[in-house]
Amino acid sequence: MEMWSVPRGGSSAAPGSGLHQHPGLLPWGRAVGQVVVLTWFVSLGLAAPPTVRIVHSGLACNIIRFRYSERVYTIREGETLELTCLVTGHPRPQIRWTKTAGSASDRFQDSSVFNETLRISNIQRHQGGRYYCKAENGLGSPAIKSIRVDVYYLDDPIVTVHQSIGEAKEQFYYERTVFLRCVANSNPPVRYSWRRGQEVLLQGSDKGVEIYEPFFTQGETKILKLKNLRPQDYANYSCIASVRNVCSIPDKMVSFRLSNKTASPSIKLLVDDPIVVNPGEAVTLVCVTTGGEPTPSLTWVRSAGTLPEKTVLNGGTLTVPAIAAEDAGTYSCIANNNVGNPAKKSTNIIVRALKKGRFWITPDPYHKDDNIQIGREVKISCQVEAIPSEELTFSWFKNGRPLRSSERMVITQTDPDVSPGTTNLDIIDLKFTDFGTYTCVASLKGGGISDISIDVNISSSTVPPNLTVPQEKSPLVTREGDTIELQCQVTGKPKPIILWSRADKEVAMPDGAMQTESYDGILRIVNVSREMTGTYRCQTSQYNGFNVKPREALVQLIVQYPPAVEPTFLEIRQGQGRSITMSCRVLRAYPTRVLSYEWRLGGRLGLYNCNIINEAGAGRCSFLVTGKAYAPEFYYDTYNPLWQNRPRVYSYSLQWTQMNPNAVDRILAYRLGIRQAGQQRWWEQEITVNGNIQRGELITYNLTELIKPEAYEVRLTPITRFGEGDSTIRVIKYSAPVNPHLREFHCGFEDGNICLFTQDDTDNFDWTKQSTATRDTKYTPNTGPNADRTGSKEGFYMYIETSRPRLEGEKARLVSPVFSVAPKNPYGATNTAYCFSFYYHMYGQHIGSLNVYLRLKGQTAIENPLWSSSGNKGQHWNQARVNINPPTSFQLIFEGIRGPGIEGDIAIDDVSIVEGECMKSDQPANNLRSGAVGTLAHIRLIPVIILMSVLSHQR
Repeated sequence: MEMWSVPRGGSSAAPGSGLHQHPGLLPWGRAVGQVVVLTWFVSLGLAAPPTVRIVHSGLACNIIRFRYSERVYTIREGETLELTCLVTGHPRPQIRWTKTAGSASDRFQDSSVFNETLRISNIQRHQGGRYYCKAENGLGSPAIKSIRVDVYYLDDPIVTVHQSIGEAKEQFYYERTVFLRCVANSNPPVRYSWRRGQEVLLQGSDKGVEIYEPFFTQGETKILKLKNLRPQDYANYSCIASVRNVCSIPDKMVSFRLSNKTASPSIKLLVDDPIVVNPGEAVTLVCVTTGGEPTPSLTWVRSAGTLPEKTVLNGGTLTVPAIAAEDAGTYSCIANNNVGNPAKKSTNIIVRALKKGRFWITPDPYHKDDNIQIGREVKISCQVEAIPSEELTFSWFKNGRPLRSSERMVITQTDPDVSPGTTNLDIIDLKFTDFGTYTCVASLKGGGISDISIDVNISSSTVPPNLTVPQEKSPLVTREGDTIELQCQVTGKPKPIILWSRADKEVAMPDGAMQTESYDGILRIVNVSREMTGTYRCQTSQYNGFNVKPREALVQLIVQYPPAVEPTFLEIRQGQGRSITMSCRVLRAYPTRVLSYEWRLGGRLGLYNCNIINEAGAGRCSFLVTGKAYAPEFYYDTYNPLWQNRPRVYSYSLQWTQMNPNAVDRILAYRLGIRQAGQQRWWEQEITVNGNIQRGELITYNLTELIKPEAYEVRLTPITRFGEGDSTIRVIKYSAPVNPHLREFHCGFEDGNICLFTQDDTDNFDWTKQSTATRDTKYTPNTGPNADRTGSKEGFYMYIETSRPRLEGEKARLVSPVFSVAPKNPYGATNTAYCFSFYYHMYGQHIGSLNVYLRLKGQTAIENPLWSSSGNKGQHWNQARVNINPPTSFQLIFEGIRGPGIEGDIAIDDVSIVEGECMKSDQPANNLRSGAVGTLAHIRLIPVIILMSVLSHQR
């Protein structure tokens, strides 16, 4: 190990300063004289495969074990799930969280997949399931552990009422049987109970009452059956749904008043059915209740989707202002009072409209001619879409004059052989005088909608269509991305609509439809793609033309595109003096024949381009040949700072491996940049690497003198003789040490998780974290500290608040994390003692007692008293010290007992455990015998070496 450091005050970067005298220095500063000391070393320990275990770091309701090893973590819906993956192994394993079951929307974001801590805020019921933590470092099989997360919830219960016989009179009379059904969604399964008024109803407690679960509900519903209603059965009933306070979920209750007037709902619609309106008009639907006790609630729904956004609701009245065609449909009013079945009445809103009209000409159908001939019959047909169809009327005109049906001019409004909305004009024995313009006009009865007029010209020039493709228009050759026009020439009068479709395969046209209409015979395709290559069919439609056998033609489209190649871009990293191979491969091209290959050195050093060229253009493979290093990979299981026996600073151990270190020239150095989160300035340090870095080799960099609780951003860049390689950035955050130093533990309660101390569930109230700066201005005077143990107004401490509603004798208990000790020495017992110390503040005329207990592993029911003190000790902090020799893993418990009044706040701060016995000079007699209860100044237990470790985690 090699360490660089500088004297205090060496933070200037001026010539001759500490920065230049000490090449390892990384200056840092929020205040003058603060520096960051960097320690660099490479771990050459033995390789070890990964191991993994999962611990919970959030507020679990409960953690239970099923079937030997399965662990179930239960949490209340809406709270925060936190799971932490603890791993061992060398090189340090990478961590990945995955989940089974759930929908695709449950997948984690990339920012959280690889973190050691999985955190889901406001967890919902669908996010329950099995979560897996996977750790791998390339040695052996990956280590995988799982934990099942069960999300608990309880929805509001709903009571519905039913009777056993017909509800014709809509009332509950004597000698009827009534069922009250209670339902609530929950996890775990809900337990129901019933009350009549304040009386709890139980099975068998009342002969007229029966409580049961119907088989088909699988225990999810509890039914209260009232047999042959009696006067006392008309009462207020309550259903209480309970999950037995799991996750502190309170019971939920719903009530229902049963009377001799209780009846299922009935309603009436004060509107016509159907309602026919013109576009733009306002439509109002009125729904009123005609029966039901209790009073039903009214809701409106629409059969085809949701109600229009512009809908205005006012009780049972629904208004649709300025109605449009898309607002048409069936609207239903639903009344519900949880008695019997909901009542429903519906009406249909029809928006009047005339839509596009078409015509067609049918030559003499008896002779199957395609042409109109004098002396033969000809039929003119018009078709219009109308809503409502029964209001549609047609009128015919010839050259602007009304036309009436006659023996030679036969007008029909309905034809069973064609679709509705069609009118026909049959001209029998066509004469020269019949040539002219015929007009059919479509109208809706009642007006309000504009008429549609269709003109059809019949003359000697009226001839059927003919369809051809210009010789130069098929096949058509174009290039991908161009705009192309496919053309079919149509002759005849009138010219019909041309329908375009794919002839070679059953696929949609470029616009997405199976058929595309064209009025001029041209199909225009913008931004042609290679998938559009193929044969297209154009054909005449009967619309706006002759009703004869369709004419059709084919157009072939050939789309050329340049070669598609791979790789389009590839960076090749290689050390100097080594050979490389660059290969460019054609995936597809049209024409498939390649005309030439071109290799060129690009505009910048090391960039090679390979152009593969055909008639449509060129595809390019680009290769960038460099010698720069790949990015380092940080390991994300360095989940806590290194331990330091100093209150205001912390250290952090950065660990990483180098990606593909042997693929490029030797890494000469790393450039480490670090900056405080939220600030702009980077402090950078270049440090030399001696020797080659091996694949998978773990590299460690210690950052010290980091200021609590600030977060820092770290950037790491490898450097070869070709310059800087790829950088990697990560953010390090301060948290309380999970794995303290081997021989000492210190806690000043400055951290968000109070050094992993927890509140005891068996006490009456909790200890509170507080500083003088954040203390409520209405705090109780004449009690409690006015600063933390160091005298800082901003520093934190733990205290018990004895104001109301606290009562005399109530207890608050604070439990330390579990500390594990090392195994016994096989060559004989060691005799190492530890000094447990803390500061306490007991000021006020109503001070109760402060007790400290030692709890040993496997003896949770037994707590050994360590120290105790009672009564007013004055407005200052006192220190207590006790020697301990625990034989096994243990916890410390601080117990504060409320005195006779509100001026009894007790505080503690700066708890520590240090190897070695407490020095006698530091133990004044009055420190240990200040209370009414005798203090145990020294507990002699089995002497062992102690290894401080939270949750028995081995680093």
